[in-house]
Amino acid sequence: MNANRAKMVAIPGCFAPQWCRLISQRSTLVHSMASTATLELDNVSKHYGKDVVAVRDFTQAFDPASYVCLLGPSGCGKTSTLRMIAGHETVTAGDIRLDGKRLNALPPAKRGTAMMFQSYALFPHLSVRDNVAFGLRMRGTDRVTREARAMTLLELVDMSALADRRPAQLSGGQQQRVALARALVTEPEALLLDEPLSALDPFLRVRMRGELARLQRELDITFIHVTHGQDEALALADRVVLMNDTHIEQAGTPWELFNEPRTEFVARFMGGYNILDGENGRAAVRTDRTRLSEPVGAVHARVEQIEYLGRTIDVTVKRDDGITLIASIDDTTYARHPWRPGEPVSIDWSPQEVRLLASTA
Repeated sequence: MNANRAKMVAIPGCFAPQWCRLISQRSTLVHSMASTATLELDNVSKHYGKDVVAVRDFTQAFDPASYVCLLGPSGCGKTSTLRMIAGHETVTAGDIRLDGKRLNALPPAKRGTAMMFQSYALFPHLSVRDNVAFGLRMRGTDRVTREARAMTLLELVDMSALADRRPAQLSGGQQQRVALARALVTEPEALLLDEPLSALDPFLRVRMRGELARLQRELDITFIHVTHGQDEALALADRVVLMNDTHIEQAGTPWELFNEPRTEFVARFMGGYNILDGENGRAAVRTDRTRLSEPVGAVHARVEQIEYLGRTIDVTVKRDDGITLIASIDDTTYARHPWRPGEPVSIDWSPQEVRLLASTA
């Protein structure tokens, strides 16, 4: 909670009228934006010409006011899916519905969604206030009303003090906040975010991740967030949809995708797994459940690489059969036995830690 917000809350009986009005506007805004609409995609596909398939048979229903991350590598179809929801790409097959209303033929402004682009796409010649109010201006809202609403949104993202600046006078994080406010000004039932954190440095990315989570909870609307970052999806989402080669590989809670990968692709993409060949096919075991010990008898593996990650250390081990495995150990364990490249080692795991994988989704 910032200092100004703390002061607002601390005023007994709201003795300062200007703060009382601001609190009232903010409360009204949050209440008016809360969504009860379910977003559904039913066998949605996107083709470019006869030969290029961007999205294939995407079927999901997203609960009202949920935070959803579309996750996957470049070219898997996640941004095309987001753009079809927004109305910036046509749907080749299937249906998109919001609160039961079919969106396929509706223009972006009529869908009840708003999109925040990866580039932020702020107008350089307009002030921060006018950038945020632009959507209402296009709807014909009078100047006094749209500027008041813009200021309420800017207060929500802690940018009201910079309302008169131009985008070029803002940092990347500040531009992102303005873009968020502009997307929210039309009170969408679903906010669509195309890799909103990719342009930020790592420290600011983590900070803004928290801001996005706070805003989604406070506004109580659906966020659909495209990302290729596993940590981002795990930290933010109520539901993760992992895409691979135009289709859904696996969808579920962050816990389910990380702890219960169904295929080799999911285990490799989410990270933290060793992939094994077993009698019943491919299997996975978590690297933090993989154990190292002094070898007994013949040596069949040696330490190849040490990667210090702060709280944990990844020890890469190469076996005589050429298989490379990783053991993630905590810093206390590593301090007791600081493994070094070239050392002989035994590597194993408990049988119950092994998870069988399907060959494909």
